[in-house]
Amino acid sequence: MTKTILPYGRHTIDDDDIAAVAAVLKSDALTNGPVTDTFERALADVTGAKEVVVCSSGTSALHLAVLGLGLKPGDQVIVPSLTFLASANCARYVGADVVFADVDPETGLMDPRHLEEALARARPGAAKAAIPVHLNGQCCDMTGLKAVADRHGISLVEDACHALGGTYPGPSNTPVPVGACDNSVAACLSFHPVKTVAMGEGGAVTTNDPKMAAIMRRLRSHGMERTPSDPAYPEYARDTDGSANPWFYEMADIGWNFRSSDIHSALGLSQLKKLNGFVARRAELVARYDGALRALAPQVRPVARVGGMPGWHLYVVLIDFQAVGKSRAKVMRELLAAGVGTQVHYFPVHLQPYYQELYGPQTLAGADAYYARCLSLPLFPAMSDGDVDRVVEALGKIARRPA
Repeated sequence: MTKTILPYGRHTIDDDDIAAVAAVLKSDALTNGPVTDTFERALADVTGAKEVVVCSSGTSALHLAVLGLGLKPGDQVIVPSLTFLASANCARYVGADVVFADVDPETGLMDPRHLEEALARARPGAAKAAIPVHLNGQCCDMTGLKAVADRHGISLVEDACHALGGTYPGPSNTPVPVGACDNSVAACLSFHPVKTVAMGEGGAVTTNDPKMAAIMRRLRSHGMERTPSDPAYPEYARDTDGSANPWFYEMADIGWNFRSSDIHSALGLSQLKKLNGFVARRAELVARYDGALRALAPQVRPVARVGGMPGWHLYVVLIDFQAVGKSRAKVMRELLAAGVGTQVHYFPVHLQPYYQELYGPQTLAGADAYYARCLSLPLFPAMSDGDVDRVVEALGKIARRPA
């Protein structure tokens, strides 16, 4: 009998999600319709942000955010190396350069001290922004990062693709919802299938800056404006009586097709209604893992915890593979044979050949140390408590070296 594989992540789709998508399929608007607008308003309610721009992916959200900031060639952006490629690539999309920051080897998060150190390596006056990454669902110290950013006159864009539904401590330890942008100009979200809320593919940028939101909305749709307030060529925009020509559109800046269809937005909207339940179940599973894994310490232990209420996306353990006496690849193969799927999040971006060729070899001790030990175990709401026990039992048989 084939053993059922527990993947490291999996979407949870219910009948109400299917019905929401089917309703759009039966409607008159599959894209550029009202459902995306409704989804944006719902995200604003959840995050507390004044503006939300829904788009086609978390990557396009990051791209739109740096476009909204007006970053350009010659600018530099601070990005932690322990992240997915898109966090750094978005700077390159607009011709800016990346300065990689180190991270805490126990959490994988960029701290204020790492931002200060990276800024010290930047060209004088060139650093314009930093992109702190909320890794696994845990949030960076946004208050501390904001203090550093303000001293250096740079903007913060949160890569919050792992963290929707979580909070971090604000003033007097008041919980700040991820995406509220209390300490940043924008926050970027992902709705990839393994994220807490799934759209199939999709993303969003939250911000409290209406001008930045207007720029991003224009650029997500080819840079077009259908009713510009001050058209470059009024003779094309208006009829002889001064009224707007109904077919007219104008492109002042080049943009992209980063729109979300109403089909995807319908799924996202339906899933968003269950966000609190998804986050709560993930927290329950994390707590069960934490308790069960104590028996495997110190060879295997969860990543260190920071303040706030994480919106857990991944459950990551740090494994002393040398003490275990097996390579990570061997541990992963043996776990897969036992029916447990795993993944590594992430291979540090500063080690990628593109960036090594661009900036030369770099050593970031914290990122390298985290990467050398990290392994993502299965975590998704449909898991049972017994699934967690099964994973830990398999890991114990494979990763505990006999005395």
